Amino acid sequence: MPVRPLSAELAKKASEELNEDPQKLEDSLQHLKEWISKQPHLRARTDDQWLAAFLRGCKFSMERTKQKIDLYYSLRTTAPELCSLKHTDPKFMEIIDLGVGVVLPKSSNPTDPRVILVRLGAYDPSKYSINEIMSVNYVTQQIMLMEDDNFVVAGGVSVMDLQGATTAHFTQINPMLMKKMSVSFQDASPVRMKGAHYVNTPTFFETIFNFMKNFLNEKNKKRLYVHNTDFESLYKFVPKEILPAEYGGNGGSIQELIDLSKKKVLEYKTWLDEDWQYRTDESKRPGKPQTAEDIFGVEGSFRQLEFD
Repeated sequence: MPVRPLSAELAKKASEELNEDPQKLEDSLQHLKEWISKQPHLRARTDDQWLAAFLRGCKFSMERTKQKIDLYYSLRTTAPELCSLKHTDPKFMEIIDLGVGVVLPKSSNPTDPRVILVRLGAYDPSKYSINEIMSVNYVTQQIMLMEDDNFVVAGGVSVMDLQGATTAHFTQINPMLMKKMSVSFQDASPVRMKGAHYVNTPTFFETIFNFMKNFLNEKNKKRLYVHNTDFESLYKFVPKEILPAEYGGNGGSIQELIDLSKKKVLEYKTWLDEDWQYRTDESKRPGKPQTAEDIFGVEGSFRQLEFD
């Protein structure tokens, strides 16, 4: 299927910010498909819409796009825990039902980034692991890359509500996992993250925040904002009206957003079933196979997070 046409406003933004033009897109897609077919180690999706997301996320730099695609599928082999819970597992829908992460469908302007609300305290860390939570997030992001033009062209913004989050939630994240998460988010994903906003932060959050920043590049460090309970400062970045009703907005209830998420996963069931086969076979990579150590460094070199 050809790439879905962008709205006039997003097409203008893609042209100005991402170096996109229709002919360049078509030629680049063809080039990428040929390149993928010649990589003996790489089994990657070649849907036009999927590849277009990587091109746009890399501002049409062919070299960066190839590196990102290769790394995206390498992580499935070297860090399988980031997407270990399949969409067919009953736990998957249980986590969606909790509303740990919901996509806000409304935006104030046609070229605004897509906002994702994450409610860490919504899940019980004695029942679910952070790997399972991330697996659900991984699938949500895949669906957004396929069908959300605002997310792909304008980028994403996360609002992390830490109401009810405990040390038990954060001790699930060891330093190596934090490194893997940061490589996945910064280097392998084609998403242009425009900001992460933290609200209702617990007393011990500063320790975690400073620890987390060690894994981010300078650009992403500058896009972190801690508002705690000052929602007025959040609204300067995320308009109140697009937030769910529970947050005083007009963006639907949390339950409605959960139902929308479930509907999307069911719509993409065949696509997701098929997607499970794509990854790298490092034994067939020309030159040296990629290992977890190559990509993430050595486990022992990371200091454990400690709470006072």
